[in-house]
Amino acid sequence: MSVTPFQSKPSVASRIINGILSIKPLAKLAKHQARNMIINRAEKIGVPWRDNVRKLSKRNWEEELTEVEDPNLVYPDYYVCSFHGYETGNLSWESALEVESAAYAVHASIWPEAGVSGDPRLRHNYHATLRQQLSSTPQSILDIGCSVGMSTFPLQEMYPDAKVTGVDLSAYHLAVAHYRSQQRKLCIDWVHAAGEDTRFSSASFDLVSTFLLYHELPTTAAIAIFEEARRLLKPGGYFTMMDMNPSAQAYRKMPPYVLTLLKSTEPYLDQYFALDVEVALTKAGFEIPTITTISPRHRAIVAKVRS
Repeated sequence: MSVTPFQSKPSVASRIINGILSIKPLAKLAKHQARNMIINRAEKIGVPWRDNVRKLSKRNWEEELTEVEDPNLVYPDYYVCSFHGYETGNLSWESALEVESAAYAVHASIWPEAGVSGDPRLRHNYHATLRQQLSSTPQSILDIGCSVGMSTFPLQEMYPDAKVTGVDLSAYHLAVAHYRSQQRKLCIDWVHAAGEDTRFSSASFDLVSTFLLYHELPTTAAIAIFEEARRLLKPGGYFTMMDMNPSAQAYRKMPPYVLTLLKSTEPYLDQYFALDVEVALTKAGFEIPTITTISPRHRAIVAKVRS
């Protein structure tokens, strides 16, 4: 299934907001206000955002950071920018300590009746798709863009006998993931590297998974990660991904000014919405992927290595 590029219709409201966001002080103020609105909404539905961050902030994270960080890693240009409302993106403790609360808050609106259970429901639907469509049980799994481990832990729990590895560009996020895995008594390797250049040996994994990664990538990086996943997979292995669905009516009907604000925190959203995933995956060496709608806003994609 191919997707057509998503384009919002120009409007007076959209042009006004684009103008506001082009002025850095006003953009910073807008992001600050939007951020407070999200936090307040999260706490209203039962996500103790501020308390969660307060507890995590009391911890000395230097040991975890030293454990996972590669001080020689050169960050790709696309990653060193502002997104998600953070001036330094994911290269900060602030983003690392808030991402779990943010996930629950953002996904609370997917299903009107779900509320705080929206996030686990979304993840459940993704994993149910994997159970249905993977013809073999993976013994070695790589989670690219693993962040703080929210996408990694369920893979380990679903496949308890598998060796699981998480890769991310943010050492701050990986430090939290390392801490969370110790709490859960899970033996997961956390690797500080780019998804397009993991440095693992070829044919090392049975499953490469990405969860809400691709909408944060420019087209060049997205295609490079497809190619890296193909290199890393064993014969018969699978690449799977869960992300926003550009064809979803939720985005097509989104008011232009709301979409503009969304784009202000997701600088590569237009490129993701225009990406033909089916074509990109087949060019990278996969069979034609299966695309499954798993929420009003998201899709799961499963692609097997082409023989």
